[in-house]
Amino acid sequence: MAIKTSRPTTPSQRFTSRSSTKGLTKKRPEKALTEPKPRTGGRNAYGRITSRRRGGGHKKLYRIIDFKRHDKLDVTATIIAIEYDPNRSAHIALLEYPDGEKRYIIAPNGLDVGAKIVAGTTATIMDFNVGNNFPLAIIPPSTKIHCVELLPGKGAQIARGAGTAAELVNINDDGYAQIKMPSGETRLVNAKCRATIGEVGNDDHNRISLGKAGRNRWLGRRPRVRGMVMNPVDHPNGGGNGKSKGGGGGQHLVSPWGQLAKSFPTRSRSKASNRLILVRKNGMKPRGKK
Repeated sequence: MAIKTSRPTTPSQRFTSRSSTKGLTKKRPEKALTEPKPRTGGRNAYGRITSRRRGGGHKKLYRIIDFKRHDKLDVTATIIAIEYDPNRSAHIALLEYPDGEKRYIIAPNGLDVGAKIVAGTTATIMDFNVGNNFPLAIIPPSTKIHCVELLPGKGAQIARGAGTAAELVNINDDGYAQIKMPSGETRLVNAKCRATIGEVGNDDHNRISLGKAGRNRWLGRRPRVRGMVMNPVDHPNGGGNGKSKGGGGGQHLVSPWGQLAKSFPTRSRSKASNRLILVRKNGMKPRGKK
């Protein structure tokens, strides 16, 4: 998708850029594949704020995405629409199966209306086209993939954002696939997990400029205030005269609850999946790996 700018007839338009809608189907979403999405304002069931800086924003309908693609194996579907989804950075594609059933999937780059795709169990070299879904065990190495499962049958969890893709490095003899994640991390995933060929579309999403504070409010994002300018009662880094930190200015930057905010790893050393990580995103090997 291309980036579109406007003639600056207002101050905010001078800095605003947005994604072009060329190629998107201009229709309402499939009603049977939507459900309400209540706005919580960042509050949990007890009314307490658990996610700060949330509130307001435009009403949205949630589009139900088929992240599993398990129960329509070896059935060819036709792309009948490419649509905008307000709940994610990527666009979505509407599939129609021969029995008339419709489903949404994440739309990869190069997938157009009228294309045929399939979620298969076997494949030839001619079947690895964009949008087709297969187990990792039968996908050729060095293939760009997205919507990758972490556990067989759980549904896609890796590489779902706009412009992202993982790379299948190799299939090991012990039934695991080596995958290079979008972050640069290399890890092992069960080779029975499924993945979709290609990279996620709308790759210009990161070049969008909102242009004004009001567009952030339309998205449900409230203003963010630095802890340093708060009062000591509100944040550990608050207080002091001028630009200083409370407590004499010698302590490290922390969250409102005292968690160190910089250069402090928060991943548990005893997490079970640590053994599946071969190379971390910083290029270092995990402790204990040779």
